[in-house]
Amino acid sequence: MRILITGAAGFIGYYTALALMQRGDEVVGLDVLNDYYDVRLKNARLERLEAHEGFSFHKVDLADREAVDAVFRTAQPQRVIHLGAQAGVRYSITNPHAYAASNLTGTLNILEGCRHHGVEHLVYASSSSVYGANRKLPFSVHDRTDHPVSLYAATKKSNEMMAHVYATLYRVPATGLRFFTVYGPWGRPDMAYYEFTRRILAGEPIDVFNHGQHKRDFTYIDDIVSGVVRVCDLTPEPDPGWRADTPDTATSSAPYRIYNIGNHEPVALADFIATLEKLLGRPAVKNFLPMQPGDVEATFAEIDDLQQATGFRPAVALEEGLTHFVAWYRDYHGV
Repeated sequence: MRILITGAAGFIGYYTALALMQRGDEVVGLDVLNDYYDVRLKNARLERLEAHEGFSFHKVDLADREAVDAVFRTAQPQRVIHLGAQAGVRYSITNPHAYAASNLTGTLNILEGCRHHGVEHLVYASSSSVYGANRKLPFSVHDRTDHPVSLYAATKKSNEMMAHVYATLYRVPATGLRFFTVYGPWGRPDMAYYEFTRRILAGEPIDVFNHGQHKRDFTYIDDIVSGVVRVCDLTPEPDPGWRADTPDTATSSAPYRIYNIGNHEPVALADFIATLEKLLGRPAVKNFLPMQPGDVEATFAEIDDLQQATGFRPAVALEEGLTHFVAWYRDYHGV
């Protein structure tokens, strides 16, 4: 198939593109290569992708309606995996307009492209952040998500609702994936595990929010990509059992689904740091701080729906995944 991946130079986009090309698909990559984090890392990922014959690239801003439509017209993708977005919970507090442009206008442009160019299936990135103020664990796709606590989360919730509209009005099959704390080699430098590694190796203190009592469902990149590819191959159909008087938020009378992708094993931040210290062979100097605005105490993915639909099962335990990351980090940064 010919598959368009937005955010192709990003962490998940890079690995997803590799996985699809390795099985013989043609990948059309789209990315704006902004400077939210070190562009050199994005360019390094992109250079590795461009070494494959089955890859082509378009440097395009998702918010540029005409440029996005031009990519759809020329590429004519059969399926779209929409991973491009302005990421980061804390950054959304100080730079809200970046999220409106990329995550709202950008997603609208992708939905319009799918609508007008006959795309068979749209798979798009949502986030565990949509669960917001929810305290019922594990987080289930059948639970309501009406209380986001960051603008980032609100934009991802909006993406789910926008996709449902297009699935309903225009029968664009759409599947949303709520990712849970993705980590691994070639990851994002703005993520805590990456910054912790840099600071520990440099002998600098690390900021430990909520005094290390956070719990996160850390999910290794290979497991995430396995789920994305499996879902891409599973075009949703209207749920014949869906009822308007008792609506299920994960399915619909339209061709629409929502799934969690997580490891299903939350880990306390203090334990995560201890594992990283062990693998790096040095202790961290910890600066304990209170909870940050927009943050949540725990994430924990219920993945039953994804397992039943696709056979997905996470395979990489935390220490194994961090071992791979630390080896890559030392090699990439020469430390």
